[in-house]
Amino acid sequence: MGAIPCENTPMFTGIITGLGRITAVQPLGDSASHGKRLTIQCPRAYLDDVMLGDSIAINGACMTVTSLDAAAQQYTIDISAESLARTAGLGALGPINLEKAMRANDRLGGHMVSGHVDGIGQVTRFEQVGESWLLAIMAPAELGKYLAFKGSITVNGVSLTVNSVQDVPAGCQVTINLIPHTIENTTLGTLQAGSMVNLEIDLIARYCERMLSYQAIA
Repeated sequence: MGAIPCENTPMFTGIITGLGRITAVQPLGDSASHGKRLTIQCPRAYLDDVMLGDSIAINGACMTVTSLDAAAQQYTIDISAESLARTAGLGALGPINLEKAMRANDRLGGHMVSGHVDGIGQVTRFEQVGESWLLAIMAPAELGKYLAFKGSITVNGVSLTVNSVQDVPAGCQVTINLIPHTIENTTLGTLQAGSMVNLEIDLIARYCERMLSYQAIA
């Protein structure tokens, strides 16, 4: 499992604090080894308490603010080729979920999220059921051991509860129930079968796996 790293170690909660949009994508070089500079448009007043160097997660990936124009309600980030290869939806124009890094005195409304994308999943089903929506995602097989019934998963930066888990030859199929509030306040309502999404496993599961697999070297 290879998660994309963040330059520092902020924490998030998976509660989206704003809906933004990538409005410009500028290559940082002329080869595939170069990354891109993204310009991100934010809601009104969203950047009032943001400074250069702050961390903001976009679709679940922690990124550093490299330039800032609060009056124009936009900022830029530089994203490496490695991060682009390990995430979905960050190299093109379009809407994104935003979350500022958690402060020490903030409420933990979702779950502990690091902003490190652990893998890319594919939506296999997305449809309304009653007043809610059923979201089914095929996660990479290597993430299956970290996913559990009623456990936590982050999808495009949104903290969600897993309703079912099924290991299949193609990977690990999880289903999630989305309430209307989530549809209205995140970009998840734009998903459809075939969409690729950023996934982050639960932080506690990551540490448990390490403790269980650790063997001291004599």
